Amino acid sequence: MAESGILLGTAITLGLIHTLIGVDHYVPFIALSKANNWPVKKTVYIVLLCGIGHIVGSVVLGFLGIALSAGVTSLVNIEDMRGILATYVLIGFGLIYTIYGIRSAIKNKPHTHLSQNGQTFMHSHTHDSTDHAHNNTKKARNVFWGLFIFFILGPCEPLIPLLMYPAATMDIFTLVLVTVSFAVCTIATMLFMTLLGLKGFQLLKTEKLERYAHALAGSAILVCGISVLLLPI
Repeated sequence: MAESGILLGTAITLGLIHTLIGVDHYVPFIALSKANNWPVKKTVYIVLLCGIGHIVGSVVLGFLGIALSAGVTSLVNIEDMRGILATYVLIGFGLIYTIYGIRSAIKNKPHTHLSQNGQTFMHSHTHDSTDHAHNNTKKARNVFWGLFIFFILGPCEPLIPLLMYPAATMDIFTLVLVTVSFAVCTIATMLFMTLLGLKGFQLLKTEKLERYAHALAGSAILVCGISVLLLPI
C-alpha cells in the first residue's frame, strides 16, 4: 500500500515537472493562439486534444510492452526515437510557419496613396471575403494537424520506465491509477501554462506587432524546437 502511494505521488510530481520543464508542451499553443486570435474555448479544446494525443502514444506503447513482456530498454529506445522525430517535426513546423508569417507580413504591408484632393491615406491589401474565409479555414486545419502530429509523436519520457513498469509489478489497478494520474496532471499543467502565458500577453501592448504576429509565432516555435533538440529538456 505504501509503495502504491509513493508511486502515485511520483506520477503526479513527474507529470507536473516534466511538463513545466518541457517548453514545447505549451509555448506552441501560446504563440499560435495569440497569432490567430483564438478564443479561449478553442485554445482549451486544442490543448486538450493534443494533450490526449501526447499521452495516448506512450500509454499504448507501455501497455503493449507490458503485455508482450518486452524489455524496458527496448521501449525506452523507441521512445527516444519518437522524441527525436517529434522534435524535427516541431522545428519543421516552426520554420514553415515563420516563412508563412513573413510572407503574410510583406503581403499586408500598409501602402500610402495620394488622393485626388491631395490628401494621403494608408491601406493594407484586402482579399476577396470568400477566398479569405476559405484560406483561413485551410490554415486553421493545417495548424491543428501540425500540432497534433507533433504531440502524437512526442513521447512522455518518464511514463514507461519510471511509472508503468514499476506499477505493473503490483496490480492492474495501481497501473491504471498511476497512468491516469500522470496523464491528468500532464494535460492540466499544459492547459494551466498555456492560459497563464496568454494572460501574461494581455498585460503587454502588442498592437504594433500584430502584422508580424504569425512570423513571431513561427519563430517562437522554431526556437522552442531547436532548444528541445540541443538542450536536455
